[in-house]
Amino acid sequence: MKLIVGLGNPGKEYEGTRHNMGFIVLDKFAELCQVDLDREGFKGKYTMVKHPSFDEPVILLEPQTFMNLSGESVQPLMAYFKIAPEDLIVIYDDMAIPEGKIRLRPFGSAGSHNGMKSIISRLGTDQFKRIRVGIGEPPHTGVDYVLSRPSGESKVKTDEACSLAALAVRDTLLHGWDYAMNHYNR
Repeated sequence: MKLIVGLGNPGKEYEGTRHNMGFIVLDKFAELCQVDLDREGFKGKYTMVKHPSFDEPVILLEPQTFMNLSGESVQPLMAYFKIAPEDLIVIYDDMAIPEGKIRLRPFGSAGSHNGMKSIISRLGTDQFKRIRVGIGEPPHTGVDYVLSRPSGESKVKTDEACSLAALAVRDTLLHGWDYAMNHYNR
């Protein structure tokens, strides 16, 4: 079983913000699969996708803990469904990547991302896959920037990146991680 996690903050005031790129990507992927995140539990919203093209069931999860406590949702769900870290993909925003670009990585540190720090701390490992959605360098303080909504050209670029990231999730499940990494990390 695979687990795909999109990181963000719950609530209307955070919808569409740069820090919610993980939620946006997961919602786009759920649309592709024609499913809704209609279950609540494990401090999150989730659903299970059983698609004939996928080798195994896939759980989609949006933690509702707020970003800094994402691990409090991810780790209990993984324990309950007996999901190994190598079957986890986390999608999140990244200021170190140019706006509108995505990067797939097989493992790595959390950098300055508090949601990733929480997950790594709760799992006790950084050996899981991630899809990073570029939001670019902030022109002012990071907190204000990540909690703002992109507009104009920035909105166009982040929308394109989120659509690409949703396709990267699909291609990972259809063709494998290495295929998706080679295809989307150009």
